[in-house]
Amino acid sequence: MRRKEPAPGLVTVKELVTEQLRIELFRKVLNMKLATFIYGNNEYVGEVVGDEVIPFPGCTSMEELIRAGKPSAPAGKGISLKEVTLLSPIPRPAQDVICLGMNFADHTKEAAKFHPNMVRENYAVYFSKRVNEAVPDGGIVDGHFDVTSQVDYEAEVAVIIGKDAYQVRKEEAQEYIFGYTILNDISARDLQNRHKQFYFGKSLDGFTPIGPWIVTADEFTYPLQIGIRSYVNGELRQNGNTSDWIYGAGDVIEELSGGMKLRAGTIISMGTPAGVGMGFTPPKYLKKGDVVVCEADGIGKLTNRIGG
Repeated sequence: MRRKEPAPGLVTVKELVTEQLRIELFRKVLNMKLATFIYGNNEYVGEVVGDEVIPFPGCTSMEELIRAGKPSAPAGKGISLKEVTLLSPIPRPAQDVICLGMNFADHTKEAAKFHPNMVRENYAVYFSKRVNEAVPDGGIVDGHFDVTSQVDYEAEVAVIIGKDAYQVRKEEAQEYIFGYTILNDISARDLQNRHKQFYFGKSLDGFTPIGPWIVTADEFTYPLQIGIRSYVNGELRQNGNTSDWIYGAGDVIEELSGGMKLRAGTIISMGTPAGVGMGFTPPKYLKKGDVVVCEADGIGKLTNRIGG
């Protein structure tokens, strides 16, 4: 009797088992990376495994996934990353991004030269960034050169809150961290200086690249100790480590949650090391066509070109 061939487009049991074994092999050596992407004109959330992404069935957004807690690895056949368009992991944050200013001692020194009246003393400096839509890895950053001539970069690691946090003690803060991603805190220094505050100069549309994905917190030691770097047109500009944060994630979560609820999906960008454009003599601000790469060990690279 002739063996019956499977219908075109169907996957045999043997092929499915082989695919799952291959995926599990990748998972043993790679971190759990969670991405938001477009495939076939629809938006999905999935796990990046090697050069593929596996969608979470029925999950409509990263925020939904976060509220459900760390997900079990999705089953099923992966989609080649070449066939999808990556978005920022949280493309449209429900609330402003919370940021820390001058949370590295070396950056505090270089910042003092530019705006001495805003230098941190004995407490953390907090501000927010308005983000209508975050720019993904590979996306173009609008330089807004019609309103600013001093566009700058700041490579940062951002903490993603995993469950609603209110009056959380520092010792318990780790339980509230879902994962980490990379954020480039693009800044218009002249607007910052002119208005004597950070909000406007850091909130122009497209000034918040985030990505390329979120890596779950259990893939790292705690407190977080990873290298973070930035490059402009291939030139190393920043080279720091999160172990040098003046205020760690636990300090920040304890202080902020003492008086406000940090909802699941909240993004807290933890500050940047020395080497930003304004710190050079003369300053090295970004111009149209520049390529900025922000890199964090264990997370990946966030690459963006500056547009006009």
